[in-house]
Amino acid sequence: MKVTIVGAGNVGATCADVISYRGIASEVVLVDIKEGFAEGKAMDIMQCATTTVFNTQLSGTTGDYSKTAGSDVVVITSGIPRKPGMTREELIGINAGIVKSVADNVLTHSPNAIIVVVSNPMDTMTYLTLKATGLPKHRVIGMGGALDSSRFKYFLSKALDKPANDIQGMVIGGHGDTTMIPLTRLASYNGVPVSNFLSQAELDKVAADTMVGGATLTGLLGTSAWYAPGASVAYLVDSILNDQKRMIPCSVFLEGEYGQEDICMGVPCIIGKNGIEKIVDVQLNDAEKALFAKSADAVRNMNADLKSVL
Repeated sequence: MKVTIVGAGNVGATCADVISYRGIASEVVLVDIKEGFAEGKAMDIMQCATTTVFNTQLSGTTGDYSKTAGSDVVVITSGIPRKPGMTREELIGINAGIVKSVADNVLTHSPNAIIVVVSNPMDTMTYLTLKATGLPKHRVIGMGGALDSSRFKYFLSKALDKPANDIQGMVIGGHGDTTMIPLTRLASYNGVPVSNFLSQAELDKVAADTMVGGATLTGLLGTSAWYAPGASVAYLVDSILNDQKRMIPCSVFLEGEYGQEDICMGVPCIIGKNGIEKIVDVQLNDAEKALFAKSADAVRNMNADLKSVL
């Protein structure tokens, strides 16, 4: 199985590293526009092979997409990262052109690939990729919900003082500081609703901390986070390549699901060898439906700026 990762920055390189040492794919190709950058990252990771014990073959290239030929999954992380005080929405003008060009290049050499979009603003970039390429909806996946949900479970584990791996929870809606929807009502600790252990005020704080989770790290680090985003991409790629059929919140094109049309947003999906294999309806209550509709309005406002690109 072959994976191409376009963008060898922090997120892309971390994703390549996790895929390699976990043996998720047999081959990984890193692509970047900066001369020698992807090659250097690939070499650095490959020099871990004997100490972390993996056999994945990892290589890098400066913009030579012919080396990506035959990829089963293509991950697009390219674009500029957020800087302190910058919202994901502000990135749209710059990153739209980059993502469209990358999608065209990778599909020339890997016409059957499933595309995983990471570039921000992620929902809008996923929508752009789908519309610009004409691919079927199951082959274009936005990663954000996997990351947001991992952050949600982290904050729940801190509030509960319990292991994060014993906690189930998901975040749906837009992948933005004001548009994501942590579903506190459905979160559980080993099958028991977390509301049995936490007050409403505590749950509200967990949700609020989750929504600004990325911005908090940007403020601390001076740039976007990369360990959790990179690992979240690898987690999604693993479910595709190994047909694990995990239920992962992903940004996917909606055609009436959750009451929305002609938009890419985060909803729970079954992820397997065909990409998006099923959209799962978790039966939102009225308050959650209202939040989802509000989130959709915000995402549509960003999508409107794509007219000059599509």
